[in-house]
Amino acid sequence: SCRAVEVEAVAADQQQQSKQKQQKQKQKQGKQQQQQKGGGKASEEAVTPKSEDFSRWYLDVVAKAELADYGPVRGTMVIRPYGYAIWESIQSYLDRRFKETGHQNAYFPQLIPYSFITKEAEHVEGFAPELALVTKGGGKDLEEPLVVRPTSETIINHMFAQWVQSYRDLPLLLNQWANVHRWEMRTRPFVRTLEFLWQEGHTAHATPEEAEAEAMKMLQVYKEFAVTQAAIPVIPGRKSRIESFAGANITYTIEAMMGDRKALQAGTSHNLGTNFAKAFNTQFVDEQQQLQYVHQTSWGMSTRMVGGIIMTHGDDQGLRLPPNVAPTQVVIVPIVKKDTDRASVNEAVDKLHVALKEAGIRVKIDGNDLKTPGWRYNYWELKGVPVRVEVGPRDVEQGACVLARRDVPGEAVTSEELGWDISVAVRPLYLRLSFGL
Repeated sequence: SCRAVEVEAVAADQQQQSKQKQQKQKQKQGKQQQQQKGGGKASEEAVTPKSEDFSRWYLDVVAKAELADYGPVRGTMVIRPYGYAIWESIQSYLDRRFKETGHQNAYFPQLIPYSFITKEAEHVEGFAPELALVTKGGGKDLEEPLVVRPTSETIINHMFAQWVQSYRDLPLLLNQWANVHRWEMRTRPFVRTLEFLWQEGHTAHATPEEAEAEAMKMLQVYKEFAVTQAAIPVIPGRKSRIESFAGANITYTIEAMMGDRKALQAGTSHNLGTNFAKAFNTQFVDEQQQLQYVHQTSWGMSTRMVGGIIMTHGDDQGLRLPPNVAPTQVVIVPIVKKDTDRASVNEAVDKLHVALKEAGIRVKIDGNDLKTPGWRYNYWELKGVPVRVEVGPRDVEQGACVLARRDVPGEAVTSEELGWDISVAVRPLYLRLSFGL
């Protein structure tokens, strides 16, 4: 049996090497074809193959797909419009789900008195190495250092202690969209940066059972988003004590497997118990007129999810975006070789554009005649647009066009599916793509 296992291993290794060789050869041929078509920047826009160097591939995709760039301060990033649009898709879904589950948005100050951080022993111990401190303001030394928000449990508890007096004030269900700073030593765009964007939910409850139910409910919201919107399979679970959030009784998480076979913590939900309530004296009078500490939760998902989408779905051509989070779901590429064909092609393209917009599909026309059709195909493949529609003079004559999924070759669409019914053909394509990812 050992011999059989060894033979299988050797065969698998040979198969993998053969596959990698074929991928490199295919990529080389693709570059040559693009250069022959007048693409102009094939060599500059080539993405390092995933199998060759996953980390370099990831950085290439982030840069070449115009998602983010490096900030002037080491460890920071500038989120470019296309990357921010993906984050807005994440925000849009989560914000709606938070409000559906009874939460309200609020905002708390970014600068937190250092004394607040020290009130909860585990919290200060866990975050001390990552804190950024402000010690001067207005040209003068501050009486007390201010912490640039690493998370908001402390300052929110300071306010909860003032707002919660009676059981009638509970539950208190809040969320804030904010930026946070953690002084990371090893950074990677979206995955781990000095500053990042996130949402952090904070709730207060009368009983431990309510707090536990809340923590689990929000973990389920994160799981739903990951699976139904980002098309990422995740495993919900409980963190070990040493990996739990500093100051939490229990930390729950959704973990996702990335393309490099490493797990990514994609969202967390914490049952804080009464730890912060005791530190800040956040109490209420219950129905028996007894003074009790509130039971709390906090939960968050950040721009790390954008990195997770890249690492889960991307390939050697660049991004592959699930349609639900794609800034552009369909791109229409008109193909005009003669000026005499321009009017008829543009008319057909405009009709398709209107039909798709009215169907609720995010659509864009790329009519850049300065670039060849091949260059434009490669560009939108790099950007991960789920569906491409190609329209040329012959297509107009035949009452048809070509639809191409990001991950499969194009296929002709019959005349009955054109015009105002184009969405009938496009929507199933990108739904199948989402499930296929």
